[in-house]
Amino acid sequence: MKATLINIGDELLIGQVVNTNASWMAEKLNDVNVEVERIVTVADNPREIIDALENELHFADVVILTGGLGPTKDDMTKQVLCRFFDAKMVVHQPTLKHVKHYFEMRGLPFSELNHHQADVPDCCTVLFNEVGTAPGMWFEKSGKIIVSLPGVPSEMMFLMTKYVLPQLEARHADVVILHHTILTQGIGESFLADLIADWENHLPDGFKLAYLPQAGLVRLRLTARGTEKMNLHKKMADELEKLSDLIQPYFVGESNDTLELIVNKLFTKNRLTLAVAESCSGGALAAKIVSVAGSSAYFKGGLVAYSNEIKESMLGVSKEILAQFGAVSQQTVEAMAKGCRERFGVDYAVATTGIAGPTGGSDEKPVGTVWIGVASPSGVTAQKYQLGNDRPKVIERTVNQLLGDLIKILNRDGKNNV
Repeated sequence: MKATLINIGDELLIGQVVNTNASWMAEKLNDVNVEVERIVTVADNPREIIDALENELHFADVVILTGGLGPTKDDMTKQVLCRFFDAKMVVHQPTLKHVKHYFEMRGLPFSELNHHQADVPDCCTVLFNEVGTAPGMWFEKSGKIIVSLPGVPSEMMFLMTKYVLPQLEARHADVVILHHTILTQGIGESFLADLIADWENHLPDGFKLAYLPQAGLVRLRLTARGTEKMNLHKKMADELEKLSDLIQPYFVGESNDTLELIVNKLFTKNRLTLAVAESCSGGALAAKIVSVAGSSAYFKGGLVAYSNEIKESMLGVSKEILAQFGAVSQQTVEAMAKGCRERFGVDYAVATTGIAGPTGGSDEKPVGTVWIGVASPSGVTAQKYQLGNDRPKVIERTVNQLLGDLIKILNRDGKNNV
């Protein structure tokens, strides 16, 4: 079953509102084996909406519209759908009762505009909106399904979850789509593609690989389509085993887990503690770690040691090391990681030092030079990276690289019970 999403709203086209609805809907539709092939955004304009509908129904089995169901003049989706289906507007009494109650409970006046929230085309099946005032609408025409939903994310999600997704899934229960995502770190997209080219070229029919690169990371999403569920699962497992052997040095996680969530799981389940000492990343690493709920169970704290004086006084980096090797060096990052572990009294400590740019580089240490250190019960390790010359990207890549390195070290130490 092929689907198109049509998101309606001038605010989406001018960048005033980020279209989060589309990504959420596409993910959930894929979960019920409906393949989203096109996502279209149109203005609050009747002609644009009708043109989009007519065009997409040539390609899609299902078209889902969001937006334009409010009570104001710029909300015109219902009127457009009446015209499209040659229908007339009628009052849906359960919705009218609900909307009146909605306003009464909030002590607000009920106006004529609010009354129109209960108007729907007479040819639709109403999707009752318990969490808002705009009902969803389900239409069928010439074997195609057209669904209209509110643009408010919470209301759209409610109607999708309660009505749309179950009905779509029930209509094609014989079709199976499997997705499996693997997270790699420490290898670029093109190098990764070369590494697994022979395996990718020999994927079975119905299998497809997608590369999803980020700063310092590449996600691989393997998709399989078929009709025999058990057989498809076995084929997927076989292909993942082959892939795992090829990318083992760069593997850091599966599914859609983030690096910081994987670190959270590893430290929490193994009852380990962590602290950080940051220079070039300026606190970005600590912020990433604490963005995951439950991080207080293992993360003890961090220090932004931007100046040499703080590296000396707070982390115990000696003046001799700084004078001989400089702040951006293997010796300094190792001393930072070791000092952090000792002072915070943790199992693992990580440290960063580098030149984020755009100035401060030299021929010996160009902008983007970053040293990452990890102190663990088994000792201290350090690694140098060249992470580009764009300051925000250098910081982002530093954080991702360090989290990835930490995961690999934990796995090396046998702490891989995720």
